[in-house]
Amino acid sequence: MAIDRAVQLSVEAGEQPPTLRLYQWQRPTVTLGRFQSAEGVDLDYCRDNGIDVVRRFTGGRGVLHDDELTYCVVAGTKDGIPRGVAASYRHLSEVLAEAYVRLGVTQAAVTQRDSAPSASSACYLATTRADLSAGAHKLSGSAQVWSGSTVMQHGSFTISRDVDREAQVFRLSTQEAADLAAHTLTFIDALGRRVSIEEIQQASIGAFADVLGAEFELSDLAEAERSSANALMHEVVVCEK
Repeated sequence: MAIDRAVQLSVEAGEQPPTLRLYQWQRPTVTLGRFQSAEGVDLDYCRDNGIDVVRRFTGGRGVLHDDELTYCVVAGTKDGIPRGVAASYRHLSEVLAEAYVRLGVTQAAVTQRDSAPSASSACYLATTRADLSAGAHKLSGSAQVWSGSTVMQHGSFTISRDVDREAQVFRLSTQEAADLAAHTLTFIDALGRRVSIEEIQQASIGAFADVLGAEFELSDLAEAERSSANALMHEVVVCEK
């Protein structure tokens, strides 16, 4: 999370070009929204089961990252990103929908309406117009934060979901757990097979390149970005009981 923010600050300062970052997690990890309370997360369960809990620089509700590929895109208004949260979400969500379609989830589209409010801390129990859906099922949620004229947005390409574990993490009721299983969709659910990380990488890079008119080149983090990420680590709060 600190690296994502460091990249955003670097792009906003004009030190680096717009960046697409794709990554996995070393272990299951909960990310909480920037201003979200940790009260809705069972920290004892997480500690006992090797699940990390950290805080994002973006808003929204909690996400359990596990069997997935996470994306982070950083770009500015000078790169064609429309200013404003709603407009930029729509713009970038069209790219994500294209990535899903390339992977065979042909119903993938930007969610057209918000769901009824939920008191749960779990992101995937609510839908907004910043999400992607396939029919009535939520595919992916996204979160973003602006810094000057530059936006950072990230979200997940979920391969499979352990509903029981997610229910434990977010203290879901039996009904909420059933809703999570019934109203979300993973690649395995949609396609009946595992999609490889390499397939998701290729589809997402291709979608961002084509829809945004971008050309990507593989690069390591700049030394300044690494230093900035280290300095930001204290803001990625590890939640403790």
